[in-house]
Amino acid sequence: MGTVFHNSSEVYTSDSEKGFAIQKSPSVPRELDAGAKFVLKSRGSWWHCGYHLTTSIVAPVLLTLPYSFTLLGWVGGVLWLTLAGLVTFYSYNLLSLVLEHHAQLGRRQLRFRDMARDILGPGWAKYYVGPLQFVICFGTVIGGPLVGGKSLKFIYMLYNPEGTMKLYQFIIICGVVTLILAQLPSFHSLRHINLISLILCVTYATCVTVGSIYIGHSKNASPRHYSVRGSTADQLFGVFNGISIIATTYASGIIPEIQATLAPPVKGKMLKGLCICYSVIVTTYFTVAISGYWAFGNQSNATVLANFIGETKPLLPKWFFFMTNIFILLQVIALTAVYLQPTNELFESTFGDPKMGQYSIRNVVPRVLFRSLSVAAATVLAAMLPFFPDIMALFGAFGCIPLDFILPMVFFNMTFKPSKYSMIFWVNTLIAVVSSILVVIGGIASIRQIVLDAKTYHLFADM
Repeated sequence: MGTVFHNSSEVYTSDSEKGFAIQKSPSVPRELDAGAKFVLKSRGSWWHCGYHLTTSIVAPVLLTLPYSFTLLGWVGGVLWLTLAGLVTFYSYNLLSLVLEHHAQLGRRQLRFRDMARDILGPGWAKYYVGPLQFVICFGTVIGGPLVGGKSLKFIYMLYNPEGTMKLYQFIIICGVVTLILAQLPSFHSLRHINLISLILCVTYATCVTVGSIYIGHSKNASPRHYSVRGSTADQLFGVFNGISIIATTYASGIIPEIQATLAPPVKGKMLKGLCICYSVIVTTYFTVAISGYWAFGNQSNATVLANFIGETKPLLPKWFFFMTNIFILLQVIALTAVYLQPTNELFESTFGDPKMGQYSIRNVVPRVLFRSLSVAAATVLAAMLPFFPDIMALFGAFGCIPLDFILPMVFFNMTFKPSKYSMIFWVNTLIAVVSSILVVIGGIASIRQIVLDAKTYHLFADM
């Protein structure tokens, strides 16, 4: 793809001798490709950016946080949950600063692969960053109908215990809804949906926290133990598996695409959006993780909602389960729509014609066809492979950590070239090196866990 220029009249060029940017007359912007022109429209405010960020990060995956604490313990769980939050906030802010810098130079980068191409070279964009981001986004699209289908099946079984519908049927229902949302023309068109998504994630996190505290204080509460279970090897690998799970809960992988939705000038807007997002993160992550682990200890399940079901009957009223799962179902559909955008943009760039109108037959037909095919493929894979927690940890190790913990540090150091004697250079280098080690060890731990659980795997399992 060619370098994309923004449409603002403010164009800057760097002066390497003087070390600062000098404003010059605007150059003629290059023509945008169809993906940038139609999907990544730059019309949003920092509020909209905050909605997109929150939906891309805060998701039902936070319900696995009490389980990650069973692998890390109280101290390790709270410490890594806090540290991962601080590092990702710092990392996303660095990424935003790099994007702002290139925008001021007249080269506004609208995609992660644009950044990789301009900073690392075209090979990195084509063979590493682009495919890695696509796998993460498409993996999330697979996970959306899966999680939604599980919520829908739970509601069904709650009111019809003898029902015969299988999980894959509910996954297909969620896939159909996702297919409809996939036809929304641009990322910016999701802004109102993502505001609702923000409210929903705070609501169901509150429900889970209240439910955990209620059960923890009730007479039905089982004895709680907080020791880390398993052999020494299990505990060691479990630590890295827990780290990968928590890393995944903070992961986005589409920060440049979200910043691309901002109307120019973009300076300072992303930081405000991040503040909205991390306010929600602090409100939801810590309350769910701490209350869930406190209530159920090392018996916390892969998703804490499973602990709300006793051996013979639910530990909370049916209406509570219905309400909570409806909130999760609606929010996960919005999340899936967000992670469809990089895939939609790629299809639009490849098959769309920027010289024709966005709603011309020439562009509408391939848009509907390829978006529908991608959602259909994701839905089929979700129905075939309903093994969410293990696959999530693997994504966290090999995909999310490189994009969210390593590359932003590399991009910042290569763009701004801070002195090797400066604190920021060594902080960034340390984070990148430690994260690289975690990729290897966390990936091994995740694969090991998948192998251990493989005996329970079969296609189209009704879990």
